Amino acid sequence: MGHNQVWNLVDPPDGVRPIECKWIYKKKKDMDGNVHVYKARLVTKGFRQVQGIDYDETFSPVAMLKSIWIILAIVVYFDYEIWQMDVKTAFLNGNLEEDVYMIQPEGFVDPNNARKICKLKKSIYGLKQASRSWNIRFDEVVKGFGFCQNEEEPCVYKKESGSIVVFLILYVDDILLIGNDIPMSQSIKTSLNNSFL
Repeated sequence: MGHNQVWNLVDPPDGVRPIECKWIYKKKKDMDGNVHVYKARLVTKGFRQVQGIDYDETFSPVAMLKSIWIILAIVVYFDYEIWQMDVKTAFLNGNLEEDVYMIQPEGFVDPNNARKICKLKKSIYGLKQASRSWNIRFDEVVKGFGFCQNEEEPCVYKKESGSIVVFLILYVDDILLIGNDIPMSQSIKTSLNNSFL
């Protein structure tokens, strides 16, 4: 959380009730049932948020299945390359517009600032506006790479340069990258990786 700069510790403002958080633990098993990865994710108790105070808008579009099928038909017809990418910490990339306060997470309480609370700078899993914040950030970044958003389907983007064509499809935190030029697609993959650590 520190390297992503998700929050700052602040003195509790008057009248603010910080939302709680908790750790979610998961074991990833291999095909034989042996645990090979232990995962932990910090989530807020977003059900305690109050509309108009610590969130406003929550809507976030996702690509329609028919749009994905159409793009896949284009891939097959023109023999384009296709890659699937998963953004592991997608919601931590979203910038918050609202002032949201959270208690310090268990096991990570700063002993020198135990009475302070976290003022969230980034979206975090569990917040009502987390998906929306991530979607807005993704939109800003890919448009910065020169992609144009489809007017009818806001989660489909296209970039053209001469005869080179590249499509991006976003479905929550999964990205389909489709194109007819491998070097251009590799460049976009690298840029996406650098933008969304």
